[in-house]
Amino acid sequence: MEEANATLLTEFIFTGLTQQPQWKLPLFLVFLMIYLMTLVGNLGLISLIWKVPHLHIPMYFFLGNLAIQDTWLSSTVTPNMLVNLLIKSKMISLTERKIQFFSFGISVTTESFLLAAMAYDRYVAICQPLLYPVIMTNRLCFWLLVLSYMGGFLHALIHEVFLFRLIFCNSNIIHHVFCDVIPLLKISCTDPSINYLLIFIFSGSIQVFTIGTILISYTLVLFTILKKKSEKGVRKAFSTFGAHLFSVGLYYGPLLFMYVHPASSQESDQEMIFSLFYTVIIPVLNPVIYSLRNKQVMDALTKILKRNV
Repeated sequence: MEEANATLLTEFIFTGLTQQPQWKLPLFLVFLMIYLMTLVGNLGLISLIWKVPHLHIPMYFFLGNLAIQDTWLSSTVTPNMLVNLLIKSKMISLTERKIQFFSFGISVTTESFLLAAMAYDRYVAICQPLLYPVIMTNRLCFWLLVLSYMGGFLHALIHEVFLFRLIFCNSNIIHHVFCDVIPLLKISCTDPSINYLLIFIFSGSIQVFTIGTILISYTLVLFTILKKKSEKGVRKAFSTFGAHLFSVGLYYGPLLFMYVHPASSQESDQEMIFSLFYTVIIPVLNPVIYSLRNKQVMDALTKILKRNV
């Protein structure tokens, strides 16, 4: 009987930001503006890196791919969320749910690996400047990028496959803004213990590895700069890496809460707010943090603008 009833639940409803009608239009306008800024900032950065030859170095190679992932991540979540804010009852099919989660899983995991690769690149550039051309070769950059995308694909695939074991027979209401895995597990009639275990093992391992790489790399970079005893260099370093670490903290903090924190103590509203940080807010901030504060990028942008005036 449970299996028969479960087959009827082939569509789901998101209720994350639609419970108070008076906020729908203001929220729609705010998130639409954020999404447009995300597209302009990240696609503009990708175009700039592509067009300017002296930006064809490992640092901007990774930065361009980070911009691709930010655009991908935001486009996976935000358009559907905007539609939900305009339509009274927006249903999402089982197939659409799986596609959205798979796309989300790939982009969010790939971005984690890219942030680690960028941190390692900065470590080699500043701590081993003479060996930088030898270590950060085109071959290594290519394989770091391939492994980042492969890691994102395989991680998303594992969780996607194990979602097929779940049946939904009690509720099709998802109190969230997109098809994340935790809210789906909460409404499943199947025991989700295996899924939670896989999330803890794989997501936890990926986050420990990438966060560890980032923290170790930036710590060694700061120690190297402090040894130079240049007050101007120290201020510049703290300004630059402080901004980078701030962005990384905003990105990883919610992820740690969502996928490593015990599920029993999580609240749906908290999950939703944290999810909005790394799916909507971070993609619009990254172009500012990683490029507008970068002199080479600003100089290249200024030259192109002057050329087109």
